Parts: sequence; C-alpha cells; structure tokens
Amino acid sequence: MKNLRIPIFLAAMLAGLAFAEDPEFSAADTAWMLVATGLVLLMTPALAFFYGGLVRSKNALNTMMMSFSALGFVAVAWALLGYTLALSGDGNFIGDLRYLFLNNVGMENKGAIASITIPHMLWMIFQGTFAIITAALVSGAVVERMRFPAFLLFITLWSLLVYAPIAKWVWGGGFLADLGAWDFAGGTVVHINSGIAAVVAALVLGARKDFGRQAILPHNVPFVLLGAALLWFGWFGFNAGSAWAASATAGLALTNTILAPAATIVVWSLIDLMRTGRVTAVGLATAIVVGLVVITPAAAFVSPLFALVMGAIGAFPSYYVLLWRAKSGMDDSLDVFAAHGIGGITGAILTGVFAQKSVNGLFDGLIAGNPAQVLIQAFAVLVAVVYSGAITFVLLKLVGAITPLKASTKEEGVGMDITQHGEEAYTSGEGAILVNTEAAMPVAKPKPVGGTD
Repeated sequence: MKNLRIPIFLAAMLAGLAFAEDPEFSAADTAWMLVATGLVLLMTPALAFFYGGLVRSKNALNTMMMSFSALGFVAVAWALLGYTLALSGDGNFIGDLRYLFLNNVGMENKGAIASITIPHMLWMIFQGTFAIITAALVSGAVVERMRFPAFLLFITLWSLLVYAPIAKWVWGGGFLADLGAWDFAGGTVVHINSGIAAVVAALVLGARKDFGRQAILPHNVPFVLLGAALLWFGWFGFNAGSAWAASATAGLALTNTILAPAATIVVWSLIDLMRTGRVTAVGLATAIVVGLVVITPAAAFVSPLFALVMGAIGAFPSYYVLLWRAKSGMDDSLDVFAAHGIGGITGAILTGVFAQKSVNGLFDGLIAGNPAQVLIQAFAVLVAVVYSGAITFVLLKLVGAITPLKASTKEEGVGMDITQHGEEAYTSGEGAILVNTEAAMPVAKPKPVGGTD
C-alpha cells in the first residue's frame, strides 16, 4: 500500500478536476502543456525586466543577470538531481534517485502513475520551470550588493536543498499532501518559500551602503511595467498549466488569474489615492504581482467571484507590510517578502477559507463548512516558513565560507555591472568607464640610479 502513495494522491487530485480517465496520450493536453511550459519559462526573463527596472542604472545588468543565470544553473540542477528529489518515490520527506540524471524520464506517457495524458519528459520540464522562477525571485532581496559567483552557488544549492524538499512535501505525495494541505500552483512551494528566503538573505548580507542615507530610485519604470505585463502573461501557463490538461479546470484557473490581479489593482490604487492622492506606476505593477501571487494556490479551487474577493483582500497585507519594511532597517531591496512572502501566505490561508468542493471537486474550505482546512493550510505555511528560513540561513553561511557573499563598498559604489560583469547597461560616448583600470594606468619610467634622465 505504501508504494501506491503517489499514484493515489495524484489520481485523486486529477479525478476531481475532470481529467481524462484514459491514460493514452492526448494531443490537446500535450499541445497546451507545450505552450504552458514556454509561458512559465518566459516568466523568468519577465522577472529580469521587472527587477532590472527597479534598481539603479549602474546595477541593471547585474540584476537582470541574476534571473537569466537561473535559466541555466537551476535548470541543469533540476534535470540532474532536483526533479528526482522533488517528485519521485513514496517517501514523506524526499524523493528517491530513480530519475537521477533523467534516468527513466523519456517519451512514455506520464499517465503511468496518474491520469495525466502528456509525455513524462514534458511534465518534468514543466515542473522545472517552476524551480527556475522560484530561485530567481529570491534575487530581488540581494540585488545591488551580492557578488555574482556567490549568488550562482547559492541558488544552485538552494534549488536542491530548499525548493526540492518543499515541492516533495506538497506536490510529490509528501507529508503535507497527506495532511490535506492544498497548493494548486505554488503559493507555498514558490512564493512563501522564496519570500522567506529573501528575508533571510537580506538580513545575512546586510544593507546596501546607500540604504537609509539617500533615495534609491528605479532607473527605468517602463521596464517595470513591461516586466509586470510579461509576468501576467506567463502566469497563465503557471496557473492554468497546473491543470496539466486542456480542460475546464485550466479555463477556471486562467479566468481567476485575470480577475484576482484586477481586483488587487483596484484596491491598491484606492489605497494609494486615499493615502497620497496619486497612483504610481511602480505601485500598480506591484499590485499586479501581488494579485497573481495571492490567487496562485487557489487558482482552480475557488469560484471567479471568490477570486475577486481574494485579490481585493490580498492588497491590504502586502501594501502595509511594504510600507513597514521601508521604515525598518531591513534592506529587502525589491520587497520580495511583501509581494511574494506575504502574498503567498495570504493566498494559502484564503484558499482554506474560500475553496468549494462544488467548484473543485476535491475539498471544501471555511465558507463551505470545513474550518479545519484553514488550520491545515496554516500549518503548511508554518512548515514552509521554518524550513526555508533555516536552511537558507545555513546555505548562505556555507557559501560565505567558500566565497565572499557581499561586494565591497567600493564595488557597490562603482556599480555591480562593471565590477561583476565588466559591462554597462548604458554608456555615454565610447567607454564611459574603464573596465581594466590597471591596464589603463600609465606606468612611470624608473629614473636611472646616479644619473640623469
């Protein structure tokens, strides 16, 4: 019976979501999942633009490179080891090594373990795009000061030792799944996980040299809006793709992915108007992301009406935590905690409030007479917070013992683009900054001893 844990869990989940019972390949499902995988992959470059626009111009490339590098380092780690740790075996805490180095991952039907009608290889790489974006999200807390080699080592290890275990517990038939904790597309696995890691990373590194001393303003707000738009577009693959089929469930998830952020935009804008008399572009872009984060764990578990309610409610905690953080001494550079950590916690708890079996075919929440679901969701949140925070701290200390984590004050002053990559996002004329300063310095001719020039 133990060996049936994953098949039973996945089959039960999918049965309630109107998936095909026939385990044969479905051309429609496969086509949709091909598109969804591409959409989720697009979210990481979109995040690069979102984050890149929020920093100063001298750090724009470095910030974007942190997201783009995850496309390589985390993807490779996922394929070789992360996938098998996260989504294999019948253990409660970690997967086995049956898929190590993609062994046993081929063109066979993924329906061999559940009613999924797409190739195993496609399902593996779709899940991999989630690992990539989650690691990239953490970078927003450490931009403008974390050395690039340290970041590369950190996100690689983090994807294996933090992301993979939490994915196992929630999505891989682990102990949180056994308890009945639900997370449709990543509220706990992706957003709470990355948001808590971001807080820990910001505290371990310490503040930027200019933090609290001068205004640190976004250098390109149109980049921020472009990134937010592309994130929203990619999020359709993130949420609707998590139906794993071209189905009514995917349609519900996509609808909710439009409505929840729409409600967040309205409420966020009204709060801004009442508080300051104006609505900022950066604030509106942030509202979009918060709304997307809030609905993610509940995307196919709640009705469209309750998606609007969740998006509206979700604006308040993230908005006011963002204000609190700005007045605190914590330099979470791009407010990953307020948007993703708090947004993810809000969404996970509200999933336990507004879920309806009449909509999702699986479970009820508080409004449908099952208040215990709120407690189960809260427990899953607590587990993710404690584990992600503790292991992230250990990993940062380990990486710091191998290579310096933080750039020097001089490197921060010059800018991370030049000091970490030898490039500039923007130049004035030809060669605004000399990259190789030592080579450019004139060498003084030694005077002959006891003679004249």
